[in-house]
This record gives sequence, structure tokens and C-alpha cells, in this order.
Amino acid sequence: MITSKELREKWIKFYESKGHVNIGAVSLIGDGTTGVMFNVAGMQPLMPYLLGKKHPAGTRLCNVQGCVRTVDIESVGDATHFTFFEMMGNWSLGDYFKKEKTAWSFELLTQVFGFDKDKICSTVFEGNESVPRDDETAELLKGLGIKPENIFYLDKSNNWWELEGTEGTPCGPDNEWFYPRHDNPCCDTCDVNCDCGRYVEIGNDVYMQYKKLAGGKYEELSSKNVDTGFGLDRLLLFLNGLTDGYKTDLFDGAIKYLEGVSGKSYDNDKNAQKAMRIIADHTRTSVMLIGDKNGIVPSNTGAGYILRRLLRRAIRYCRNLEISSEHICGVAKIFIEKVYDEAYPLLVEKEGYILDEITKECEKFEKTLASGIKEFDKCITGMERKNAFMKEKDASYVPETEISGKQAFRLYDTFGFPLELTVELANERGLTVDENGFNEAFRHHQEISKAQAAAAKGGLAEQNEMTTKYHTATHIMLAGLRKMFGDKTEQKGSNITAERMRFDFNCDHKMTEEELAELEKFVNEVIAKKLDVVKKEYAYKDAVSMGAYGVFNADSDDQVVSVYHIGDVDMQICGGPHVANTGELGTFKIKKEESSSAGVRRIKAVLQN
Repeated sequence: MITSKELREKWIKFYESKGHVNIGAVSLIGDGTTGVMFNVAGMQPLMPYLLGKKHPAGTRLCNVQGCVRTVDIESVGDATHFTFFEMMGNWSLGDYFKKEKTAWSFELLTQVFGFDKDKICSTVFEGNESVPRDDETAELLKGLGIKPENIFYLDKSNNWWELEGTEGTPCGPDNEWFYPRHDNPCCDTCDVNCDCGRYVEIGNDVYMQYKKLAGGKYEELSSKNVDTGFGLDRLLLFLNGLTDGYKTDLFDGAIKYLEGVSGKSYDNDKNAQKAMRIIADHTRTSVMLIGDKNGIVPSNTGAGYILRRLLRRAIRYCRNLEISSEHICGVAKIFIEKVYDEAYPLLVEKEGYILDEITKECEKFEKTLASGIKEFDKCITGMERKNAFMKEKDASYVPETEISGKQAFRLYDTFGFPLELTVELANERGLTVDENGFNEAFRHHQEISKAQAAAAKGGLAEQNEMTTKYHTATHIMLAGLRKMFGDKTEQKGSNITAERMRFDFNCDHKMTEEELAELEKFVNEVIAKKLDVVKKEYAYKDAVSMGAYGVFNADSDDQVVSVYHIGDVDMQICGGPHVANTGELGTFKIKKEESSSAGVRRIKAVLQN
């Protein structure tokens, strides 16, 4: 049996032997430049270099990149879906092309991994009115020994890569590699086009040889790129002759641990099997997201919300196994200490922090889960009673099978149930949820919250000269925090009186004395520069495009918002009061820094004359 650690090593060593540099993996968390919350593909971080930027490591690159995809969270529980996975990649940036790449992919599959060349199948681009058929790749494959009958020409939707909606960008055909799960065809014409599931794609090589022009036209590029991606999890499955992704060494320890603490069998109890898969997968992804170098913590917004959703789904399925959610930490330790200790050493360094964040989320959700499920059951009981009563009065009555949006929102607002959890619980009972009604109730709730927030004047207990000064100081302090910890640092709450300011922000650690001194110095330097504080109004979309930020929910992109400019130091969307010049503020002094909640720190500070 080949292990995941051996597979990673074989991939890297093979491409290093071909002159590639291992560039390592980047953060799982999107940096805001790609428009996605998480890195969802191995090539995603390489996009600037595939589009022409010079890479500092050269023209031949390779790595194993972790990825997170959460569009199919509800599908996790079967044998093949995961929210975290790893892509093994290699790239040529204007260096080698089809001849070398087809030969190396073939060599890797047959000589390193031992695939039978007579069973390997490959698909290439069939061509269209704009671009000719990729006969060059097909001929190279035949020359390597792949049977002609195992090479298939497919259309643009299958064997072509390009960035949709762009012009002037590289694009081109791809060559996908397939292998049969077994030797039992479902019919005489069973091949890669069959939907019986016998053939599975194990990797692909994209050949970026064209430039995309206006009007659906293409021209040949003088400098061509290669982008290769092979799924580690999927290849590991094939190499070990398995069909269940949770049977590899990536999950074996976690599954055995869950069998031990629950007393249930993974192979002989289908309900337990689904629960174990969900707990194992969601815990693994949570470990990766919290332990990432740009790690996040559970929250109610953005990436933190996805993390919270994963953990809470795992917690709920612990109940299906009749075990405490404390065992999620037991599963997490296995991934940290035994599975990913070498590939992701930062997880080991951050183990205590990761386990602490998981524990806090488990404790928080456990308190509401029992009462929430009880309330959900009440909804169902009420619906069943009504259906029985109405059926008794009228035999033609059609029973209700939908939970109202108002009920679903109450579960969310009062018991912390995400809509997805209510939908999943309902589906298990053969019911549906009025999601449009939920969204309407949610919008109404937001409108009330907005009105309350406006009335609170940005955290001010009252509006006077001192609170106006303190409010302006929070802007400067947040600018300093973002300079120190990055643009993902956001205001999580504030409370201002005439005597002091209290400010909450997301941060994964207790600030050091050096960091606090640096922040205090930054604010006082801005005050000393006596910068004008200027209010300007823009359409919301224009404010955001120019780099303005803030805790603000616009009703539309065209809504006019106020942006306060503090020299070139800060630019925030805000509706609160501000001084005219930073020189009015006096001396800024931090009095205390402490924890506010999970992943949120609190600073208390004063202004002195």
C-alpha cells in the first residue's frame, strides 16, 4: 500500500528530476485578488505567472497545493466527496511543451505508479471553427504506446481551458488522463464517455498555446505554458485499488478512532458510516483552515462562517454516533500529529491553538444544539398534528410538507441553526423548507439592525466633542492594526463614551507588548502630523474599488456613501462624526488589551490632553 506521504514525495522527486523547483504550497485562504474565498485549484495561485509575470523560482515549477471547495458540503458523506483535498501540480512557463509533457505524464503513470499502459485512456480537443483539432497531442500519445482506440476527441466543454469573459489571455486545449476502476464494462461501448462510473479522470495537462481575441477568435502564442493538475486523494485511491476515499491512510486513523469511541462499525452500519465520513472530512478541513498561515476562526461572516458551518455539521453528526463532540478534538489530533505532520508542519506548531478553537466552537454550539433540535421537532410535531386534523375533516386535504421561512429564521436567530442545517434536517424527514421566506425574514431582520446601528452612531454612547474625538481615533487605530496584521483585520464592535474607547477586532493571538507599543506609536504619529479629516461621497461600488472599507451593508452598488479620508493613512466608509484634523485628538494611550470572544481581541484606550 502506498501512503499519502510517499505519493507526495514521489511526485515532487519525479519533477525535480526533470529540472523543476518545488515552490511549496500557499495559504488556503483567498487573498482577495482572485475573487474566491479559498484556493480551489492548484493552479489558482500561479495564475499571475501563467498570464505572463516572471516567477522568481524560474520557468519549471512543481508543488502539492491544498485546496478547499465547499459548494458540495451536503454531498460529503458519500465515498468520493471532500471539502479539503490536495492537487499535485507542475508548470512550464514558456519552457517545454507538449512533447516533453506527454512523455513525462506517461512515464510517471506507467513507470513510477505502475499503471497498465494498455488501460490508460486519454482525451484531447476535437477542434472547432476557431481552433484546429489537437492532432499533435494525439500523435504524441500514440507514439508513447497508448492504444489509438483509447484516445478520444472531445469538444470545448470537455477539453479546453480559458478564462471566461476575458480577452488577450492565454488559453488552449487540455489532455485528460483516465483509468478504469475495474475490468467489467457495462456494455460493448463502455468507454470514457460512459456515465456508468467505470472510468475516472486522474489528472490533466493544459496546453496554453493560444491568445483569446475579441469575437471568439484565437491566435497562436509565441511563448506557451503548461499547467498540470493531478488529484492526490484520487490518485491515492487508484494506486491502492480502493473505491472508498475514506479507506486511504489519510482517513484510516480518524475512522478507526471514531469506531473505537462509538462502538459502531464503519463497514457494517451505513448510518454510522455517513456520520464518520462527515466528522472526519469536516474536522480535517477545519484543522487546515484554523492552522493555515493566514488562519481563520469560526464566525458569522465570510470564510469564518463556512468554517463554523463545517464544525457545526460535524458536531451534529457526533450525536448520530452517540458520542460527545469532544471527540472532534481526538480526530483533529490524528490529522495534526500523524497524517499531515510532515507536509504541513505549521499544524504541529499551532496544535494547541487549533484544538482550543475547535473546543470553544463545540462548547458554544452544544449549548444550543439540543434546544434547537427540540424546537425543530416541535415544528414537525405541529405540522403533523395539523395535517392529521385537516385530513380528518377533509379527505382531499393535501398535507403540508414545508417548514415555513419564519420558523426556519427563528431556528437561525434564536438557536444558531444555519439555514443549511434546517434544510438538511428537513430532508431527512422528507420535508422541504421555504428558503425564500427565510431570506425575506432575514432581510427584514437586517433592516431593523441597520436602523439600530444608525441610531447607535458607530458605537457612541452619546455624541459630543470627546466621543467624536474617540470615534476618529478608532479609525486611525484600525488603520494601524491593518498595517500590522493585514487587510483582513476588521472592526468587530466598538463602544465609546466621553471617558474612553473600547474597540473589538479579529486577531488570532494576544498582542505582545511590542505590538501594542508599535500601534500606540503609529496612532500618535498620525495625530502629530495634524492631517485633515475629509469627508467625500461616492457610489458604494466606486468607494470599494478605490480601496475604501468599513462595516457597511449597501442596499445597492450605486448607493451613495460617505468616505472619510485621513491623509493617505486611512479611507473608511462611515456615517459617524469626526474631527476636522487629527491634531485635535491629544495623546493616544492604550490601557488594556484582552480577549473579547473566539478570534476577537479588545483594546481599551484613552485620549489625554
